Amino acid sequence: MLDRIRQTPGMVLDRRTYHEQMRVETEQLTGITWKLERSQFFTEAGDDPAWQAFVAGDWHRSLTVFESERADLQAEAAKYARQSSEFRRLRIVEHPVSPYVHWEMQSLRIIDECGMPIRVLDAHEVRDLEIIHPLPEVVIVGQRVLFEVRYDDRWAACGARRIDDPEVIQEASAEIAGLWANAEPLVGYFNREIVPLPDPAG
Repeated sequence: MLDRIRQTPGMVLDRRTYHEQMRVETEQLTGITWKLERSQFFTEAGDDPAWQAFVAGDWHRSLTVFESERADLQAEAAKYARQSSEFRRLRIVEHPVSPYVHWEMQSLRIIDECGMPIRVLDAHEVRDLEIIHPLPEVVIVGQRVLFEVRYDDRWAACGARRIDDPEVIQEASAEIAGLWANAEPLVGYFNREIVPLPDPAG
């Protein structure tokens, strides 16, 4: 199903509307929210201080910003827990690790430590699902709604397509859950593959 998401009918949302709908859906959430992240590079929001530091080549400043976000991330994880839900992110990684993924992993480590679990899967493990295109960037909120996140030609987020078909949502959730079961918890991957890397250039 994941390899057919792009052909599945959906409602196109701009970035602001997507974020508003995500907020509404997660406030009503019970169960698991899945995030599948496949691309090896994104352009983050221009007002993101960690991103600004990264593109300026200030690696230490990026790490400082990520560390400063712990309290907010812990509060977000606690909110999911109060709703008897959980946010799980599956990060597909190619090797050698791109500078962007190296940078992003610093944030993902903190997110994971704050109670929103992340696992990592080598891109070779999804090749059978990528006959025509790489897997899409997907967020599934419980069993309520699937968002295919949309990006422009710079890989900057520009909105999403909302899919409400229950059968599509169920099948896509099951596929991500299967990939998750075979993926490695972030902490082991991070210590083995990321820690030894030299600081990347922004």
